[in-house]
Amino acid sequence: MSQSLATAATYLVQTLFGLYLLAILLRFLLQIARADFYNTVCQTIVKVTNPALKPLRRIIPALGGLDISALVLGLIVQTAAICLILLLHSYQIPNMLLVLGWALTGILSLVLNIYFFALIAVIILSWVAPQSHNPLAILIQQLIEPIMRPMRRLIPAIGGLDLSPIFIFIAINLLKIMLIKPVSMALHIPQGLMLGL
Repeated sequence: MSQSLATAATYLVQTLFGLYLLAILLRFLLQIARADFYNTVCQTIVKVTNPALKPLRRIIPALGGLDISALVLGLIVQTAAICLILLLHSYQIPNMLLVLGWALTGILSLVLNIYFFALIAVIILSWVAPQSHNPLAILIQQLIEPIMRPMRRLIPAIGGLDLSPIFIFIAINLLKIMLIKPVSMALHIPQGLMLGL
């Protein structure tokens, strides 16, 4: 396969698999956040992820209210994307345990990115449309509320200004610096291979 064709195919794999992985992880995180599953955006995520999740749920039960099958599906999607990209560039697929380590690192990085960008969206929406009843705006607010609530207890609002998002940004960046980056280097993850990294 020519280099330009392999690059184009890699772009398609990363885009399609990345969007599906995003939907899977959003479904998992929205369940943790106990978001309104009657929300139209949530219903779309459920419809997109149900065909693959339903068979997995028969094999993998929920654990303590957590949908473990969604995490397993995310791991499968990430691993499949890695293997496809390696094959497109004619690389040999390394030890599957190493690939699983890469996949887990990519999933954790993507979860941190989801919270990072959701927090930015909430901040912008609070300035632009503070009382918005848009289903997406409501869902994003519900998604980040479980991480905002404990931080608001630690850092109360000063003069009506909520400073907790600043500290959540700091925490996310520290996790990336202290966890994701060292693990990526230790596992020798190639650049541009991971979804979400």
